[in-house]
This record gives sequence, structure tokens and C-alpha cells, in this order.
Amino acid sequence: MGREPARTAGEHPPGDVLVRIHDLAGRPRGLGFPADHRGTLITSHEAVDGLPRLVLHAPGDRHRVVSADAVTPLPELGLALVRSEGLGTAPLPVATRNRVESGTYVRIAAGCWREARVLGTTTVTYTAADRCHPLDDALELAIGTTGRDALRPGGGAAGGPVLDAATGAVLGVLGTALRSGSRDVGFAVPLRPARSPLAELLAENAATVPAYGTDLNVAGVLELTATSVGQDGPSGALAPGGVVPVERAATTAEFAAFERGRAAVLGLVGPPGSGRTTELAALAARRHRAGLPTLWLRGADLRDDDLSVANAAHRALDRAARIVAASRTPFPGGPEGLGDTGPGRLAALAGTAGRPLLVLLDGPEEMPSALADRLARWTDGTARWLRRTGARLVVGCRAEYWESAGALLPADLLHRGGDGGGHRGERQGGHQDGATAEDLPACVRLGDLTAQEAIHARARYGIPEGSPADSRHPLTLRLLSEVRAALADAPQAPDARADRHDVLSAHLDLMCLRVAVRLAAESGLRGTAVRRLAARVSGQVHEAARRSLGPGQGELGREAFEEVFPWGPAPARLGGGTGWASAVLAEGILVPAGTGYRFAHEELADWLHGTHLDLDAALRVLVHDHRHHDHDHDHATGPGTDRLPVPHHRIGPVVQAMLLLARHHGTGPLASRLADLVHALDADSGSWWAARLLTETLARVPDATPYTEVLRLLADRIVAWRQQRRRMPRELGPAFWTALPLPLETGFELLRRLVHADGPPGETGSRFLDAAARLFTADPVAVLPHLVRWFEDERPLPATPHATVATAAQALLHTHRHRAPDTLTEVLADSAHRRAGQLLTVLAEEDPSAMCRAVDRWARDERPARRAAAVAYGLRAAPHARDVTDRTLLRYAAIALLLRTADRPLHGGALALLVQDPSSRDRHLPRALEHFAAGDPHLPPSALTGALASHPEPVLEAFRARLAHTDARETLHTLADATTPALAPRVAALLRTAVEQRPDLAGELAAYAGRRLTQETADHDVLLPLLAGLLEGGPQPLRAALAGVLAEPGTSASRPLRRELLDPLLTRAPDPAVLAAVLGAAARCSGATARELVHRTGLLLVRTPDGAAHFDSGLVDLGRRVPGFAAALAHWLADAPQEWAAVVGPGTRRTIENLAGAGIPA
Repeated sequence: MGREPARTAGEHPPGDVLVRIHDLAGRPRGLGFPADHRGTLITSHEAVDGLPRLVLHAPGDRHRVVSADAVTPLPELGLALVRSEGLGTAPLPVATRNRVESGTYVRIAAGCWREARVLGTTTVTYTAADRCHPLDDALELAIGTTGRDALRPGGGAAGGPVLDAATGAVLGVLGTALRSGSRDVGFAVPLRPARSPLAELLAENAATVPAYGTDLNVAGVLELTATSVGQDGPSGALAPGGVVPVERAATTAEFAAFERGRAAVLGLVGPPGSGRTTELAALAARRHRAGLPTLWLRGADLRDDDLSVANAAHRALDRAARIVAASRTPFPGGPEGLGDTGPGRLAALAGTAGRPLLVLLDGPEEMPSALADRLARWTDGTARWLRRTGARLVVGCRAEYWESAGALLPADLLHRGGDGGGHRGERQGGHQDGATAEDLPACVRLGDLTAQEAIHARARYGIPEGSPADSRHPLTLRLLSEVRAALADAPQAPDARADRHDVLSAHLDLMCLRVAVRLAAESGLRGTAVRRLAARVSGQVHEAARRSLGPGQGELGREAFEEVFPWGPAPARLGGGTGWASAVLAEGILVPAGTGYRFAHEELADWLHGTHLDLDAALRVLVHDHRHHDHDHDHATGPGTDRLPVPHHRIGPVVQAMLLLARHHGTGPLASRLADLVHALDADSGSWWAARLLTETLARVPDATPYTEVLRLLADRIVAWRQQRRRMPRELGPAFWTALPLPLETGFELLRRLVHADGPPGETGSRFLDAAARLFTADPVAVLPHLVRWFEDERPLPATPHATVATAAQALLHTHRHRAPDTLTEVLADSAHRRAGQLLTVLAEEDPSAMCRAVDRWARDERPARRAAAVAYGLRAAPHARDVTDRTLLRYAAIALLLRTADRPLHGGALALLVQDPSSRDRHLPRALEHFAAGDPHLPPSALTGALASHPEPVLEAFRARLAHTDARETLHTLADATTPALAPRVAALLRTAVEQRPDLAGELAAYAGRRLTQETADHDVLLPLLAGLLEGGPQPLRAALAGVLAEPGTSASRPLRRELLDPLLTRAPDPAVLAAVLGAAARCSGATARELVHRTGLLLVRTPDGAAHFDSGLVDLGRRVPGFAAALAHWLADAPQEWAAVVGPGTRRTIENLAGAGIPA
């Protein structure tokens, strides 16, 4: 009949995990078990059937009374759901399998936990109070005699769970009122999803209550992975305590985009101390709250023989499984009871549920050296595992690791982030990696906090606002807050303006003091003795740094750790005592990592290692002795090493050593070594170490001004490499230069040199001119003065020979003129360069509002040059000022100038502004006309064109007087352009008089008429009366000049008007000079029009002997001077000899024949 239970009732009484159900009289009705975290119980229907109220007894002597309203009866399933609160009982997982195999061993609660076996499934009948219900697929159990007696009605076992003995999941619910044939004991109702409240409850159970083994569910995956994060991740990763880090919006957005997208790998790349681990922990916490599985791995957890990340994931899950198995209720056990908890199975289950498994790999640089040598194979295995399982991977690492590891991953797996958390473009930012975003495989960059994030961080950490050198560096802020909190009342508490070196030093001292206090507690030391002990601790910490500097990846082996920090009694040189290792680990100076130990903070480790590095030996071996470079690793000398491999990510100690050199010995020695690196890079521009040490060090110095000469040398070499078509190291691109801690003046002076190294516009990669544009758009007010100085550089740009540095700067200012227009006008006005004036003129036309504001300011300026500029550019802006506000500003500026008696030479310009404004014209026009007639150069003719319509007589008189001055050409053109049909006769009369007084203006008028006639938009209603008035009674030079213009063919649109004006001129008493002009113009034409004009002119001239002689001599002269005219005339004469015989004499015929080289019939 089945085995008796292996466990007695006293070992694990059901009441410890189950809820007992009684009626109000205290009689037991059955059991129930919670299925969710809200306290919803699953029980058999018979346990609650017919009861108006239930009394629920939970472990810990807690009980509740619930009414029938809290019961959801499901008699057709033989089940019931009871809503309860405050019972405090953990829910049990419910199996999600479709069927239970025969022979499965189970545990049931029948007086105590008993073992039973599933014989199979059958159909049973459940008899409720009102009717009978057939139930299919009920579990038939084999159980011993004692157990059978406990399962009879009234025994209190109804509603108890049937637990899988292997997995602990609930397979069914016991029923004591179930019958099948002759058997009435040993049946259980299976829990299968159906269209009922039970289905919703079971779905929630699967998502929130962990089950393992065959019944592994999403909740089990979440519990395992959360345990992994809690075990292997940073302290408080899922439940942060103390100060909560500031959320970095850009990085959070990139993580969210990655989770929504299809990429499988995201590289979170940043320097030590930038908050990579903090951001990974925040991601893990967000996913934990959202019910998404996340697994935490450390680089130190990787092993030499790993084939992919899956191996380390398997080990992490095994550790988590041991913890979970030991804490399971009601039957704790070993990890084998959880079944297969490998990452492959978890990833498959999570993917099926639409919650892909995310693996966080923090600090992969810590992997063993042997595995680093097989990085390509390991990366390939990882990529294939990710594709196969659908899992995803986030790697938090340094740029030096990612530029090699990221390149080994298939590009389609990588998430292509935006700027991420990096803010390299902000000049006041802190240190970033030497590699720029375009240098690295696709990744998300993490740098310093943004300015706003830093404000929030300082507020949370209690750091007062100031101007610290590293006010946005996450680790520096955190350590500074710890030190300030610990030493708040001490006189040596660091100031809020302490730089990173000061903070690291103070934090190390604090940690050593805390370790000393722990050690002194056992021996009873106090006061000075504790401080002496802290000094010994500091010495041992430095010894640990010296030992971990040499071989490997910066870790300290177990044996070395135990030598430096003994677990047991310490030697006398350390002052005795015991527990050094425990104290150091408890205070977190070092932490276990893989098979050894590491300093808790990578930034602190680099800084400590830098204090012990032989810098010159390292530079010699890494850079100066190399004439060929292995770009996977180089070799260096350090304490305890013999030219062992140095991975690129170990550059940190070398950079720290260079920074400490300047701190301890001044900027001179560092500048010398930086110059040596430039020369080394010039000898081999592919030197990774030379390029990266230059960029990392210069980016980290608090002020790069002392190294300006080195930077100029480097900039000149970059330009030379471009000219020599040598490759420029990508680390030295524009992003490096714009992030240097330099004054803007120096930075733009360097960019001015570097733009000569830019490639053509279509070339891939960033350009230095684009970098200058980005700085300008970010802070135009500060950048403008330095960019205007580029006007002085007329050297051509190699990439675009048609442009110079000056024209590029001018184009840049014009393109971004709307960024800070008022500042732009001021800076341009300060510059005496002609390009500044050109740009101001363009601004007057394209942005008159900005120019009007500038004119208003300049008119009140105490500097005479500014007031002169107000007049000059006010006049240029006035024709384009359409807005009432703009005109008002110009009017006020003009009045301000008129009020200054010392500025009498500028009054003409001020009056010009006033008469262009209709609201002030009447008052100031008489005075303006006086200045205009007197030839005031600041009052241009264009200023009075608007007054022609309103005050024609005085304005025309003023124009008459002005035409006598030296600017008559401009005056003539302006007047003619402003003429209207109504004014045309008066303007024509005025111009006729002007030509009589100044015959030299005839040619100007004729040229003007020619230009107007050829314009497609020529206003014939104005031109016809104006030109007719000039021809009617005009002086001979004017008529002759105009006749030559009218005889030209012109455009098809202008020909009718030309002929309309020319015909009267030829028919009314033709003047020989006019006819000569027409003949000259006709000779330069072609076709029938030319033939007709030449013949017509001849007929008019031969009326007199002098005219005939002039015509013959004119033909011969034109035949010699005008190409093609002799041949055309010869053709006309041969084509119609009788027609031409009356106008062309025999001698002229022979001359034309000789000139044309063809015979002409007599």
C-alpha cells in the first residue's frame, strides 16, 4: 500500500507552513496553503463547504476569522480560494507540469508530513453539500495504513498540499470526500490552469513563488539570480543602504534602449572611479524590482580553462543554488534538490517567458592572464553561447580592455549607444579614457557626472558647493563624503575643494586608522599608540601595493596577502596582536577576488601602484626601447617582475606615476617626459603606449597650461603627419584637445594650428574644425573672441585649398550667428579686421534685429569708434528693418547721436536714419537735405529715396545739388532706381541738366540704361518715360550714348522698348553723332537687325556730302576693328548690290572687299 513516512510528525509539523481551517465551534475542517504573497489560500472545497465563517490558524499562533465573502468556491474543481491577510505564511510553489508521472514520490500533510507515491490518475466524484461533481485526472496515491486513516473525512487533512518529494512543488490538493468506485481514500485534485480565478492565481504563483527542479519557473530563476547578485555583487546592490547614488539619466536611457533592442552585448566603458560598478548595480536593482533575471559575475571569477562566460555563470549559479537550497521551507536540503540550475536552462526559461536573462560582467580585466591570452577563443565561445541561449551580456570595463575585446565580438551583437554617460565634450569635465568614442567598438561611454548630476550628488553626500578640481568624479565625491563624515570635528578634515590626490590620500589614512582601531581593541591600546599602529597598517598597505604591482593583473595572491596581513599572531615588527587579515578585510581596503585579493577601488589601486612604480624604467621599456609594438600587450619592469606581459589596461599606475612626478617635483620634469613621448610618437606614430600615456596624462593634470609648449609641438607634428600622409593616432583626435584643462584662448590657438590636419569634408572621422564648431555652439559667448582671432590666419586649408583658416572661421560664425547675436556683434565691432566688417554687413541684411540692437548700444557708447560704427551699420540695417521695434531702436540711436555736439561729422548719418523712418521724416528732412546737398558722406542718396514720394520737390532739388559732388555716379543710380512713373519726367529733366553741367555723366547714364533694359524685371512703365525724357532735348553726348545702347539687340523682352525709343531718335532731325553711335552698335550685332540698322543709318547719312563721307569712313573703320563685320558687309553688298549702291561708295566697296577677302559685284 506504500511506504510509511520517512519523517515523523515532530520533525516538520504541517502547521509550521500550512494554515489550519476550523469552523466557529473550533472543529477542524482541513488545511490550506498560501499561493501568493497576499495570503490567498488554496484548499479543498469540502473544507469550506456550507460554513458562513472560517477561523484560520497560521504558524506563530496567528489567526483570523473570515466570512463567506472571502471564499471563492470552485466546486466543479473540488477546490476553493480563501482571501486572507496578516497570516505571515510564505507561499508554496505550484507545479506547472501538465501531468504527473506514475511512481512519483510525494509528501502529504496528514497529521504530519508523510511520504506517498502517485499510482496514476483517475476520475473521481466529489460530493458537495448541494450536488455531486465528477472530477477528471485526480491523482491516486499509494500510502500506508496509518496515512490512510488520517485521510478519512473529519481528520483535518482535506485541502492539504501534495508536494513533489524532489522539487517541493505542489502537485495537487488532498480531498477526503472524493470517491472512485469502491475506493474512498487517497485522492488529490490536480491544480491545472482553467478559465477561473484559479488560473490567475497560478500564473501569479509561477511568476512570484520560486519552484525548482522539474518545476523550475520564472520566480525560481529570479531567486537564483538575485541571490547571485547579493552574493557576488557589491554590498547592497539590490537594497541600497546609506546614500543612494544619483541616477545618471543618459546611462539609464542606454540600458533601457538595450533591453528593448535586439543587441546581445552592451559595453559600459569608463575609467576607474567613473561608477561602472555603481551603474551595473543600479541596473540590477531596477531589473530586480521589475521581475527580470540578472546574474552578476566578476572578472576575478573567471578561470584559466573557461571556454565562455557560461562557465563562470554556471559556477555563480551553483553558489547561489547552495544558499537557496539551505533556506527552503518546509524541507531544506542540498543544491542537488534544485535540479538543473545551469545558465543554459535558466536563459531558455527566461527567454520563453519574455524576460531574457541578463549577465553582468564587472571588471573583465581581472581575468587570469592565461585566459587573457585566449581572449579571442573565449570571446567567440561567449558570442556563440549568447546566440544559442538568447541571453544578454553587459560588460563594465575600461576602454583599454574594450578596444580589443569589443573588436572580437560580432558587430551585430553590439549595442550601438549614443553619448551614454560620457560628457567628454564639456570642457570643465573630469578625466575620460584616452580612447574616444569613435576609436572603440560600439559601446556606452561612462565618464564624470554632468554638472547637474554633480550638484545632486554633492547635496546627497553633504559636500558644500565649491570649486574642487574633481567635483564631478563619482568615486572622489563618495570617498570625500566618507572622510568628511568620519573627521567632521577634526582639524585635519579635508576641505571640500580637495583634489583627487588629496581625497585618495585622506581616505587611505582613514581606512588605516579604522583597521588600527580594530586591532587596538583587543590589546587595549589608546591615543598615540593607535596612531603608531595606523602608520604600521599604512606601511603594510603600501607593501601590498608594491607586491601586487608586478606580475599578473594587479591582484595580490593568498600567500602574499597572508604574509603582509597575518590571520594569526602578527610579528613584533608590526606591533604584535592578531587578526590583521580580518581587520583589513572587514574595513574593505582589500576584498577577496578569485583566488586572491584586490584593492576595493581600482582607482585607489592605480594610485597606490603609481607611488611604487619606477617611472623612467617603465617608460624606457614600454616606449623608448620599442621600435616594433605588439598591440595586445607590451612588457615593463616593476618590482618583482622580469619583463612580464603588461596588458594595456594596466596603464593606470604609469599615468598615476607621471601625475605624482609633477605633484612632487614640479611641472618641468613631467613636461620633459611628455616631450619625449611626443618624439617617440613622431618616430613611430603607431606606438600605443606613447599615444595613450600622452593623452591620459594630459587629460588628468589639473592645469595643462604649463605643458603648452609640449602641446604646440604635438600639434605641429600632427599637421606634419597629415602632410606626410602618415596615420595619426586616433587618441589624438579632436575630442582629446577639446577636453584638455586649458584656458579657451590657448585651446583655440591650438585648434587653429590643428585645423590644417583636417581631412576633406567627405572623409570619415571627426575634424578639428567641427570640434571648434561644437565648442562654439556649447558656449558661444566665451568662444567668440577667440574664434574671431582666426581672421588673421590667411593660410589655405590643405583639405579645402579654396578656403583659409580665416574664411572657415567667418563661415562658422555666419552659420551659427543666431547662437549669441548680441555678443557676436560686439566682438566683431571690437575687431579691426576687414572680415569682421564683412560679417557685420551680412548681419545687417540677414539679422537686422540684432544689428538694430547693436546700433542702439553703440550710439550711447563713450568710444568714438563705436558711435561711428552705429552710423555705418545702422544705415546698412535700415533698409532691412521691417519691425516697429527695430525702427524705434534706430530712431533712438539717431537722436542720441544728434544730441552729441562733438559728433557733428556723424550727424548726417543720424539724419539719414531719421528720414528713412516715416514717423520722424517730416521733422528732420529739411536739415537732412541740407547735409545731403552739401555732399555729407554719411548721408547716402539711398536714405532719401523714401522721401521722394512724400516730398518730391525739395528732395529733387537736393539731388540736383548732390550731382555736382564726387559721388555723382552713386547719386545718379540711386535717383534713377527710385523713380516712379509720375516722377519720371521731372527726374529726366534733372538728369539732362546734370549731364549738361557734367558731360562725363552721359556714359554713366547710358550704362545704367543698358543694365536696366537687360533686367528681366525691368519696369517699362518707368523706363519708357524716363529714357524718352532724356532723349527729348537731351544734350548730344547723352543722346549719342543712349542711341548706342538702344541699337544693341538686348534681350527679346527689351527689343520692343528699344525700337520704340530708337525710331523717333532716327526719324527726327538725325544728328550725325547719334547716327555714328547707332552704326557702331549695329556693327557689333548680327543678322537681319544689324543689316537693317546699318542700311538705315547709311540712308540718313548720305543725304549730305559730309554725312556720306562719314558713313564710308565709319564702315571701313568698323570693318577693321570689329571682327566679322567686313565679311558680313561684303555679303550684304553682294547679296543686294543695287540696294547698297546708293549708300556705299566704290572706294569703300574695294576696301571692304580687301578686308573680307571676297569679290563684290559692281
